[in-house]
Amino acid sequence: MPWLQCRMTLLNHALRAGRTSPRAAAAASRAALVVGGGGALGSAVLESMLASRRFAPVKVLATRALTTAMHGLEPVVVESLDPSVAEGALIADLAVIVFDRERHANGRELAFARPQPHDLLPLARWLIAHGVKHLIVVLPHAPAGLPDALKIGLANLDEQAVAALGFEHLVFVRSAQKPGAARAAQWLQRLADGVLAQMQMMVAASNQPVRARKVAQFVVEVAARLPGSAGGTRVAPPELVWQAAQLADARPLVDAWLAHGEAPAIVLPRRAL
Repeated sequence: MPWLQCRMTLLNHALRAGRTSPRAAAAASRAALVVGGGGALGSAVLESMLASRRFAPVKVLATRALTTAMHGLEPVVVESLDPSVAEGALIADLAVIVFDRERHANGRELAFARPQPHDLLPLARWLIAHGVKHLIVVLPHAPAGLPDALKIGLANLDEQAVAALGFEHLVFVRSAQKPGAARAAQWLQRLADGVLAQMQMMVAASNQPVRARKVAQFVVEVAARLPGSAGGTRVAPPELVWQAAQLADARPLVDAWLAHGEAPAIVLPRRAL
C-alpha cells in the first residue's frame, strides 16, 4: 500500500540517520588549540575555526583568566610551558601556532599567549607532552626575505628540531606578509626602505601578501583534512597560500597538496577583458 511504503521509506531514512550521526558527531568533536590568537591573523584563525563548526571546542592559549561570550571558545590558562609540568594531560590532538604582529584592539587580546620565534621549539615540546599529534605552524614573512630553496624546506635548526619531535603531522605555512610600517631612525636606512618599497611591484604576484582572512581559511582547511592524510612534515610555500586565496573553495587544492606532497601548478584565475 502507498501509505505503508511511505512509512517504511521514512523509517529507513531514520535508521540510516541514526547509524551515521555518531560518526558525524565524532568528526565534529575534535578539539583544536590555537596559540597566538591575539593578533590580526591569530584572531582570524580563531574565527574561521569557530565558523567552520568542524572543531569543538576551539581552545586558545591564555596567560591569565579570560572571559568570553563566543560560543565554542574555551580559554586554556597556563603559567608555564615546561613540558614536565602536568606531562601527559591531554589538551587537544591538533594545535595551530600563529606567529603574528602584536596589536592592541582591546584588553582581551592582551590575555592571549603571544609566541615569539625563539619559543617555537619549547612550545612544540610542551604541546607534544600534552597530547598534540597534529601541529600547524603559521610563519608570516616578507616575501623578499626568504630564499626560494627554503620556501619548500625547513628554514632553520629550530624547525628541523620540531620536525624531529615525533608529531604525526607537522605543517609549516609560509604566508607572505607586508613588512612593518615602523620608520627607521637613520636616514640611510629610510632611503633603503623607500627603494625596497618601490621595488615591491617587481615581486611575483604569487608572493604578494594575502589577507589574514584568506590565510586563516587555508589554515583551517588544512587543519580539517590533515589528520586523515599521510603522516609526515610538510611546508606550504607562499605560492600555495596565494593560490588558495584566489579560489572560492580551497578544498580541492588542499586535498591535492596533502595527497601528493607538493604544491600543484599555479593556475591564475581568468580575467574578463
